[in-house]
Amino acid sequence: MRFDKLTTKFQQALADAQSMAVGQDNPYIEPQHLLLALLQQDGGGGGSGTTSLLQHAGANVAPLREALKKSLERLSKVEGTGGEISASRELGNLLNLADKEAQKRGDQFIASEMFLLVALQDKGETGTLLKQHGANRAALEQAISAVR
Repeated sequence: MRFDKLTTKFQQALADAQSMAVGQDNPYIEPQHLLLALLQQDGGGGGSGTTSLLQHAGANVAPLREALKKSLERLSKVEGTGGEISASRELGNLLNLADKEAQKRGDQFIASEMFLLVALQDKGETGTLLKQHGANRAALEQAISAVR
């Protein structure tokens, strides 16, 4: 995965996710870290941010945010790593799928919306939480089309 292909905003969210993982002594950056970082990045609304997109796609964002925080609390903790952490295999797979999704659409850069689309299809905890809180692919596709 070439991180220079991520939009600036998506790169910032990934850096925030890494910082979150380091702060919680998690050994890897998980998809839940990244989704929570994207939700926190919006600063409360408007625009084409993750929160706004998910709300347009029918997701109930406030309880989703809380569920993500609880999910992160359950992750394993490793002390003394010195902050050297990397993306988990699951997150790496999702980022590669987001790259593929962006290429299919002819996008030059990988935006956070592509991560949302592939996370929704994921069978892991992040995909499950998104679905449990009302997000679905068709509605998300419509929300993305509306802002593009």
